[in-house]
Amino acid sequence: MIRSLCAVAVAGAAALALVGCGADDKTAPTGTDQIGGTVTVFAAASLTETFTELGKQFEAAHPGVKVIYSFGASSALAEQINQGAPADVFASAAPKNMQQVKDKGEVTGTPVTFVRNRLEIAVPKGNPGHITGLADFGKAEPKIALCAEQVPCGAAAKTVFEAAGVTPQPDTREADVKAVLTKVKLGEVDAALVYRTDVLTAGNQVEGIDFAEAGKAINDYPVAPLAHAPNAAAAAAFVDFVKSAQARAVFTKAGFDAP
Repeated sequence: MIRSLCAVAVAGAAALALVGCGADDKTAPTGTDQIGGTVTVFAAASLTETFTELGKQFEAAHPGVKVIYSFGASSALAEQINQGAPADVFASAAPKNMQQVKDKGEVTGTPVTFVRNRLEIAVPKGNPGHITGLADFGKAEPKIALCAEQVPCGAAAKTVFEAAGVTPQPDTREADVKAVLTKVKLGEVDAALVYRTDVLTAGNQVEGIDFAEAGKAINDYPVAPLAHAPNAAAAAAFVDFVKSAQARAVFTKAGFDAP
């Protein structure tokens, strides 16, 4: 079984919830067959689907290992780690938040960028707000959702708006990209900026609109084992797995760019 730990958007306690999983995959990184116990992974919200799938594959390759996830805004997860939250691995949606953890001596070794991501405009199915591009975010009429500026998706949005010369007029700012995407899925807003991978994950619930300035704010995603990992061996094995060709196939299918 793989258990999923949903992180709150601010520092503090997180609630545990069980998520059933299982997979039949015989491929595993070499030299890690003897690991066991639990590996706790703090990961950016935009990695929810891919890391959940990787957790199934990792557990299948290492019987007896359980993966616990805490998904949320990278800024909030970094703060939790620095405040002593027990975790084995950190996967951030931005180098800035990984650096915050590293500066506190909480990272072992050098963080490695394992994927890249970029923003895309998301609109409800049928595009009822008739959104055509980034300029619409500067108009008063459409209802707009953006990530809070302190989280990676919000910081990236700020960069692309500055590049486009657009002053956004959001009706709401959310704690992480999944919360923003939910606003679009429910039809509560006419448009939002989320990651391209989130648009793909949503399937036919939303539509995506590319824009040229997205290339101005490519998000690098670093991963690293943590210095005070309760299960250092499993942490190292999981990070190796995230960097493997097997994991690369999962990320590519989800729409992530290679580093």
